[in-house]
Amino acid sequence: MFATDQMLQHETRRDPPQAREAAPAVRSSDQSKGRFEQVVLPHLDAAYNLARWLTRNDHDAQDIVQDAMLRAFRFFDGLRGEPKPWLLAIVRNCCFTWLQANRPADTVAFNETLAELLPSEDDGPEALAVRNSDRKMLNTAIDTLPAPFREVLILRELEDLSYKDIARIAEVPIGTVMSRLARARRMLADSLRATHNISRTQVHK
Repeated sequence: MFATDQMLQHETRRDPPQAREAAPAVRSSDQSKGRFEQVVLPHLDAAYNLARWLTRNDHDAQDIVQDAMLRAFRFFDGLRGEPKPWLLAIVRNCCFTWLQANRPADTVAFNETLAELLPSEDDGPEALAVRNSDRKMLNTAIDTLPAPFREVLILRELEDLSYKDIARIAEVPIGTVMSRLARARRMLADSLRATHNISRTQVHK
């Protein structure tokens, strides 16, 4: 899935003087590739995980991560701070660019004011319902969330990122991250309760 090797393996024939002049550039490229693999590649699974949840499709997620990793390598020299949030920000931007082009309905804006009015549910019944739910049922419920809510939930609950890192990735204030997360948990818990109630009704019929 990672194409840096392919990108760096294109070689052309050079006469000896040109080869000698190119040697430092080749060594520098090899060093950058080595650092990139050491620093960024350990977060490849997290990158795919985010892309998969945002696109809800394995093949699309693989294509997006491929593009994101190439962009990450291209701009690797500009990395400042922790590599995981930096990489996930690139993946997130690639995902939303893809969604806007292919499934614009998934990126439709939602009412932030309503989300701000909802209380935090960090230790409330909604969070408990999420943790105690069947995995398949939970995955299905997450898939139904709008993309802006889905991304903060995945970054917080599955990738265990801080509010600050999520705000950086999503390019929104921390308060917006917290309100989206609260709203996502409420929507998710409501969906799980409805599914559970339907299952119980079917069992008792």
